[in-house]
Amino acid sequence: MTTLVSRRKSFAPWLFLAPFALAFAAFFLVPIGVAVWQSLFQPRRNGLLGTTTDTFAGLANYLDVLADPKFHEGLLRVLAYALLTIPLIMVVATVLALLLDSALVRARKVFRLLVFLPYAVPAVIATLLWGFFYQPQFSPIVRTFSAVGWDSPDFLNGNAVLLSMTNIAAWEWIGYNMIIVLAALQAIPVSVHEAAKLDGCGEFRLAVRVKLPMVLPAIGLSLLFSLIGAFQFFNEPAVLKPLSATITSYYTPNVYAYQKAFAEGQSGYAGAIAVALAVVTFLCSLYFLRLGRRHGVI
Repeated sequence: MTTLVSRRKSFAPWLFLAPFALAFAAFFLVPIGVAVWQSLFQPRRNGLLGTTTDTFAGLANYLDVLADPKFHEGLLRVLAYALLTIPLIMVVATVLALLLDSALVRARKVFRLLVFLPYAVPAVIATLLWGFFYQPQFSPIVRTFSAVGWDSPDFLNGNAVLLSMTNIAAWEWIGYNMIIVLAALQAIPVSVHEAAKLDGCGEFRLAVRVKLPMVLPAIGLSLLFSLIGAFQFFNEPAVLKPLSATITSYYTPNVYAYQKAFAEGQSGYAGAIAVALAVVTFLCSLYFLRLGRRHGVI
């Protein structure tokens, strides 16, 4: 009887975990497995006008991807995007969170809602909105530049297009990261604030010397999420591509994989690009985690 009860107890956790495990396998593990499996095949045509069939090619797609200059160019562009976007987002989000947690700001709820509101806008809609702002024919930004006698930059072409997309990402994600840091700030015990004030700390010294070091783990977690998100850079270039001559079909690895899969019908090559990008993302995230643990940030 005791053995039967112990078996039921050991089985119960697995029963509760089963729905999540099934959903996780169906929507996460299975797509990864399909992508890896497809990446091992290449299309081959039987004769000049024959049908096209997928044949097993082993690691040939991966070797082609690693030697593909378009993949290298897109990956370097993603790294540049990450270097531009992540520091901007995290610095502004942290400063706003510290301000909201201080006694200097009034109407905190309204201010917090206004900063967080852009995150509620879907990424595609936000990019379309900013695309309208960037177009010279309709842009209120360009009209403002013209009204004060300044030359307006071409937001959708040349080197400015990456900065334009950085602005869109910052507009979307500053509020989200601010909420993460603010939640960590509000978890600091009130006694810590009171002790610091008794020692003569003003609001600025309290924020820099006390609050900021205590929320470094939350900032490190936000940095990790932002790094992973930067490697998934797709929505902005895909939506703005019809408006810009600078954004090519291989502007980022994700855009390149989409082009190969749905425009050129090379699902195997697209799968190899996706898997290669996933490996690069994993290695960069692993390095960041080790670096953060070494310095006590994560």
